[in-house]
Amino acid sequence: MPRKQITLSEKVDSMSILDEKGNLDKDLEPDISDDTLLQIHRTMLLARRFDERLLNLQRQGRIGTFAPIKGQEAAQLGSTAHLRPSDWMVPAFRETAAEIWRGRSLESIIIYFNGFNEGVAIADDSNDFPISVPVGSQMIHAVGLGWAAKYRQTDDVAMTFFGDGATSQGDFHEALNFAAVFQAPVIFVCQNNQWAISIPVSQQTRSQTLAQKALAYGMPGIQVDGNDILAVYAAAREAVERARNGEGPTLVECVTYRLMMHTTADDPKRYRTDEEVERWSRRDPLPRFEKYLTDKGLLSDEKRSQIESDVLEEIQAAIDRAEKQMETMGDPIDMFNYAYAEMPPHLKVQKDELKQALSATAKEGKDG
Repeated sequence: MPRKQITLSEKVDSMSILDEKGNLDKDLEPDISDDTLLQIHRTMLLARRFDERLLNLQRQGRIGTFAPIKGQEAAQLGSTAHLRPSDWMVPAFRETAAEIWRGRSLESIIIYFNGFNEGVAIADDSNDFPISVPVGSQMIHAVGLGWAAKYRQTDDVAMTFFGDGATSQGDFHEALNFAAVFQAPVIFVCQNNQWAISIPVSQQTRSQTLAQKALAYGMPGIQVDGNDILAVYAAAREAVERARNGEGPTLVECVTYRLMMHTTADDPKRYRTDEEVERWSRRDPLPRFEKYLTDKGLLSDEKRSQIESDVLEEIQAAIDRAEKQMETMGDPIDMFNYAYAEMPPHLKVQKDELKQALSATAKEGKDG
């Protein structure tokens, strides 16, 4: 058999609509209603201020370790803005903005970060999965949901989020391959924030883009400026429409940046420079979006100040509610109840010992 070349015609587009100085490419501007633009802006500002407040709470010892989202709000909100309640949203562990957009309460997030499983209880009418800490595993779940939607002959879609580091996991490749083979309606949103904890994307792949990895599996891939809410919105709309129309999955690479630490247990100064952070800070999605809204006459200094005030009040009210709820939450005995269908004898002994210890402590408290 002679050696011959196979010609591949696939290509990957890269898109930016609103540059880092807020300049607009009118030819690419997506048609978004004023109400939707303002709703996205309010959610973006709420997510940013909530993230900052969570960091303060963590440093005060009032919540545990969490993964800040600062700088990645546009990648999340521009994508989820297209989802219907019946669609599925499958996050990783840094999608607070997307979760807020989908209706998750701020207090549930605070409760979860305090270690209470009640914080991730899923309502019967919710099609959102809880956060997934194991890197990349949630993508396979999303493909299963998408395949189920197709099997049931609905036009629902599944959208899953993951970082650049997850593209080095086998789960990523298995998920893309299955989704493409079965033409499952799944939108894979990669938040390429440049760092997999302390490993830069340049040490994870030799590919020029992460979006091009879609081509090997026979699905479209597109790279967008992940700090440009308009570019993310436009790319996600195409991907969602394609999935709803039975045209299968899409990989959307959002080139963004994690402005804060990987988690609050991390020290990013050990592996990246202040100059790099400053350079990416100038591409912050929030001020870019606010300039766009101001130029359109939708946002004034007075209106923004009022939104800021409302957002801060909402956050404080959520903190107050969460801390009140946690006063009566969390029976330590619960730790024994959900690991085994039939509890092993040694755990029964430990459970009884803990009950006795708690009872003795409570008695001492009353006597004291």
